[in-house]
Amino acid sequence: MSEYQYYEFQALDRPLSREEQEQLRAISTRARITATSFTNTYNWGDLSGSPRRMVESYFDAHLYVTNWGTHRLMLRLPKEALTLPTVKPYCLDHHVDAWTTRTHLLLDLTSEDEGGDWVEDADDSLAALIGVRDELATGDLRPLYLAWLSALTAWELEDDEEEEYQTCPEPPVPAGLGELTAPQRALADFLRVDDDLLTVAAQASPTAPKEPAKPTKKELAPLIAALPQKEKDALLLRLALGPETGLRTELLHRLRGTAAPTTVPGRRSAAHLLDAAHTRRSERRQRAERERDAARNQHLTALAGEAEHIWQQVEAHIATKKTNAYDQAVTLLVELRDAYVHTGRSTDFRQRLTNLREDYQRRPSLIHRLDHHGLR
Repeated sequence: MSEYQYYEFQALDRPLSREEQEQLRAISTRARITATSFTNTYNWGDLSGSPRRMVESYFDAHLYVTNWGTHRLMLRLPKEALTLPTVKPYCLDHHVDAWTTRTHLLLDLTSEDEGGDWVEDADDSLAALIGVRDELATGDLRPLYLAWLSALTAWELEDDEEEEYQTCPEPPVPAGLGELTAPQRALADFLRVDDDLLTVAAQASPTAPKEPAKPTKKELAPLIAALPQKEKDALLLRLALGPETGLRTELLHRLRGTAAPTTVPGRRSAAHLLDAAHTRRSERRQRAERERDAARNQHLTALAGEAEHIWQQVEAHIATKKTNAYDQAVTLLVELRDAYVHTGRSTDFRQRLTNLREDYQRRPSLIHRLDHHGLR
């Protein structure tokens, strides 16, 4: 398989200047560069620039996907929208990292799975994920918790030190883990968050506040009129200085007197969550196996009730003297054998099969197929 790397960068809060686009062109002569994006695919070679530096200097979001299993999402937010102390409890090794520049906080979320899937339509991925940036800016920390769960799974595969799992504390648990938004669901899939681990983690998550109805002019006009003049001036100044992530949501929360989604203290260890997820996974698989067995038994019981009709079908297939019809006859016989065994009539089946083999002993192709499937 040839090498595949996909890089995408998006500028969201402000467009790139012509000078900045020229600086980026020096990094790659083949990339598609616009005032809001940088996109390139590599089947050989690599990006000459540092994605980390590019996000620090130019972009607000970055997606990186390879066909050897790397999924990486980087986000840049204004420092006033999301603080480093808020993010730090969710950081875990190199899988979830965060740092600040003079003006911004940056998040680096990575999932590695060499034996796993890769996103063939990677150019659709960032569009599906980008919504988590606005959610983080408005205080919804579910994306951070999802990234921590993803890192926890990877950490378990990399390190067998049980004591570390016991002492690794759970970060604050956001409300609404059991009812993710579409961007959060896309993030969970992208970072390969284990469904059983997420379900277990969500048991300690409060219900998310109900999404308020879409605001109307009639509702907002009197609320805005009631704002203190000084606060209005401050909001207008922030708006005039340029696009600001989360400003609209912040204003709506202020006008309506609602709050951003809450969190509760994490009280479980990494070991507790991983053990609980393992237990749930085992129980789920056992339940699925029981359901499959029950369905199979029901099928065999019904088949036994139609045995004579199926024997007639077997004879009809054999009578055609065609190899594909022989295959169909053998398939039916295997099912019949299981049905007879299931209903305690194995002796009856062996007698019928013996008679059939004697009747068609001069058809070596059929006999070979019967032998191959243990129908002796």
